[in-house]
Amino acid sequence: MSKLRASPPAPDAKGSVNLRIEAGTRRLIDDAAAVLGKTRTEFMVESARRQAIDVLLDQRLFALEPERYDAFMAALDNPPAPGPKLKALLRRVPAWQK
Repeated sequence: MSKLRASPPAPDAKGSVNLRIEAGTRRLIDDAAAVLGKTRTEFMVESARRQAIDVLLDQRLFALEPERYDAFMAALDNPPAPGPKLKALLRRVPAWQK
């Protein structure tokens, strides 16, 4: 018996997001969108997308000065030996297996 799988959406497939916002916030967004010559949707999508990228990059990308980068890479390449607390932690049975 084969399983049916939904094919992934096309890269340019569009969906909708429904939001409930206060009237003052909506006016603010509309005013800002108008200043930029954009629709509310364009403004909100671009703003949310930019913020999402920033949040994800903050979690994945960081910059170091050359000497700090070298020290960081050396620490990654030469981790300290596991101490007694780490060894004890790794011997414990996880709560989901109890």
